[in-house]
Amino acid sequence: MIRVLIAEDMHMLRGALVALLSREDDMDVVAELDRGDRVVDEIISTRPDVALLDIDMPGLDGISAAARSHEEAPECRVLILTGLSRPGYLLRALQAHVRGFVVKDAPAQTLADSIRRVVAGERVIDADLVAAALETGASPLTVREADVLRAAETGISTDEIGRSLFLSSATVRNYLSNAIAKIGGRNRIDAIRIARHSGWL
Repeated sequence: MIRVLIAEDMHMLRGALVALLSREDDMDVVAELDRGDRVVDEIISTRPDVALLDIDMPGLDGISAAARSHEEAPECRVLILTGLSRPGYLLRALQAHVRGFVVKDAPAQTLADSIRRVVAGERVIDADLVAAALETGASPLTVREADVLRAAETGISTDEIGRSLFLSSATVRNYLSNAIAKIGGRNRIDAIRIARHSGWL
């Protein structure tokens, strides 16, 4: 029996995923949750074979949760399920040791088959997404530049960004300026839009 953990913050979708996988004779959903920051503790507690994670969740995004899972429970294979087929997400997911990446608009049977293939040791990644990721390339942003852009996305001031990230206002302005230049944005809003669209944030 394949033990599956599902982390998805949209309740209706999570319920549908649980119902879908519960119909498979060889699968058992052992945990379901709606926050990314609970994933690792739940994996350690329930010992699933596969963790099915959404990318956008409160508390911690699915890719960061996957990276932590690999560090603390490497025996659990992670499959990312997302409606955001952005190339940058794929590259980040692979760096986080994710074994599969399935978009939410794939046929229902694709998900069950992907889980079985990941348990068998395969990588499961949409070929079109791989091609797009190679074309887009890795994020040009440093970790800190990405942190500052994410904070700026909330609309807070430079001083507030500095306080939240323990940086001086001057350092925040430097990171923002570097990020905008690297991405080719006209301003911080444009840079955030480009980075989000590319999956770099």
